Amino acid sequence: MTRERLALISDVHGNLTALEAVLADIDDRGITRILNLGDFVGKGPRGREVVERCQERCEVNILGNWDDFLPDPDRPDDAALRWWADQLSPGQGDWLRGLPFCHDLLMSGRRIRLMHASSETVHRRVRYVKSQEEFLGQFVNTPATIAAVGDGPVPDMVGYADIHEPFYETQLEGRTLFNTGSAGNAMGDPTASYVVLEGLLDEPGPAPISIAFVRVPYDVGAELAHAREVGCPQYEGYEAELRLGLYRRALDDYRAGRLALSDYYHS
Repeated sequence: MTRERLALISDVHGNLTALEAVLADIDDRGITRILNLGDFVGKGPRGREVVERCQERCEVNILGNWDDFLPDPDRPDDAALRWWADQLSPGQGDWLRGLPFCHDLLMSGRRIRLMHASSETVHRRVRYVKSQEEFLGQFVNTPATIAAVGDGPVPDMVGYADIHEPFYETQLEGRTLFNTGSAGNAMGDPTASYVVLEGLLDEPGPAPISIAFVRVPYDVGAELAHAREVGCPQYEGYEAELRLGLYRRALDDYRAGRLALSDYYHS
C-alpha cells in the first residue's frame, strides 16, 4: 500500500490571493487531493472567484457558517452582507447552502470526521480553550452529522475549522481533535495556514498517520489593494485581520490599549 496525502484547507473568506498561494504550495508538494472545510465567502472581496477555484480544485467541499448565512434570503438586510452576497454568481449561493455538513473517511485505522465548526451546527464556535464537554461533544453523532454521513461509528479523530487558529490536541482513548486554521483569514499569526493529512487511506488496521501544519506567506498588500479598488465593505477591519491577525470587532479596543492580543485570542 502507498501512503496518501490530503490537503485540508478552510476559511478562505474571499481572499483569492491567499488561496492561490496555498494552492501553489499544495501543488509544489505534489498533493493532488484537496478537501475544503468551508467558509468560502464573506469578509474578502472575491467570493465568486474563490468558489469557482474551489469547485475546480477541491474534491470535497463542506458547509461553513458564512456559506449558510450569507446566501440566506432571510438574513438581515445589511449593506455589507448585501455587497458580499451580490458578488456571487447566479447559482453559487444555492451551491454553498447545499454543501454537506461533514465528511467521514478512514485512514490508517482511524475514523476521521471533517466538519466546519461544532458537531451540532456550523453556527456554534468551539474555541481552542474549551470545556471537556465541548471536546467530547465534537466526537458524537448528532442529527446534523447523521443527515450527512449516516449513524455509523463515531470518529476517533476530528478535524474542524471556524476559529481561524490551528491546533492539535489528544486525550484518553485515542481521541484527537485538530483545527486547520485559516487559508485566507488567519488569526494570531496572519500567515495563511492549512493541514496535510498523510496515511493509508481506507486502511482499517493500525498504520502510521501524520498531521502537518503548513504556513504559507502571500502578498497581503496585493490583496488589500484589490479590496480597496473594488470598494470592499469594512475595509479597515479586513486590513486589521490580514495584517495583524486581529478580528475586526476587537480593533478599537486594541488601538485604545484596552486589549492585548494575548487577552483576545485566549479569553
